[in-house]
Amino acid sequence: MNFSPNLIADLQQMLQYQFMQHAFEAGTMISIMAGVVGYFVVVRRSAFAAHALSHIGFAGAAGAVVLGVLLPWVTPIYGLLAFTIIGGITMTVLAPRAAQRDTEIGIVLAFMLGLGVLFISLYTGYATEAYSILFGEILGISSSSVLLTVAAGLGVILAVSIVYRPLLFSSLDENVAEAKGLPTFWLGVVFMLLLAIATSFAVEVVGVLLIFSLMVTPAATALHLASRPGRVLLISVLIALFSTWVGLFIAFYTPYPVSFFITAISFSIYLLVRRFHHHLKIGPSKAGEPIDHAQPGP
Repeated sequence: MNFSPNLIADLQQMLQYQFMQHAFEAGTMISIMAGVVGYFVVVRRSAFAAHALSHIGFAGAAGAVVLGVLLPWVTPIYGLLAFTIIGGITMTVLAPRAAQRDTEIGIVLAFMLGLGVLFISLYTGYATEAYSILFGEILGISSSSVLLTVAAGLGVILAVSIVYRPLLFSSLDENVAEAKGLPTFWLGVVFMLLLAIATSFAVEVVGVLLIFSLMVTPAATALHLASRPGRVLLISVLIALFSTWVGLFIAFYTPYPVSFFITAISFSIYLLVRRFHHHLKIGPSKAGEPIDHAQPGP
């Protein structure tokens, strides 16, 4: 199929197909979830953790494929969730300080990837489900997976809204938050759990190798455009949604993978904002005044 001058007609034609409906539904929920969690990933300087959890999730998916030989109901998403949650908690226990966790993340990642290699070698067939996790499979998502994704996304967003203020405080200055009596360790555990869940479902869209396109790039872009956390969160979600929707639209009419377009669009927006952010900033701070992300509200 080819583009036509009438983009509305193109969209209507595209949405006649159930697999595209599922892709837009799941992509929308994942983009909102990734945009929200991604803000805290960037503020807490935990991009390496998000990257590591996505690779740890691949090891879990491979383990689920092996286990699925005996238990057919076990799918890769169960392995993804199990390994990312275990990996995230392990990282937090080994290094409670978010800003001083790089070494422990690398150690846990290396061990989990070793398990992934073992699982792949134990599986005698061709693990297409596990390998598809590397590049995303949003165009093949089922109705049940859409429902699971929506439920997980709503759960993550609800959890973030509950711990929003203390999590934001501890993310901006962990030492001061601890001095104020906040349970920074448990907030770190909660955040890593939310990151693990968000990462597990985000890989269905962009895959393990391109997870940064939704978990980091939109939030990093939004931080150049606004100073207040509420506005940054909103812009982050909008960029993630725009990248996913346009990526799906373009991919429908081309033979190339959706994940490429999503990452290319989000990265292009980031580059443009980096170049022109002084002219685009929403609610700019006074000259010489640092941006204060601790101020709540929109």
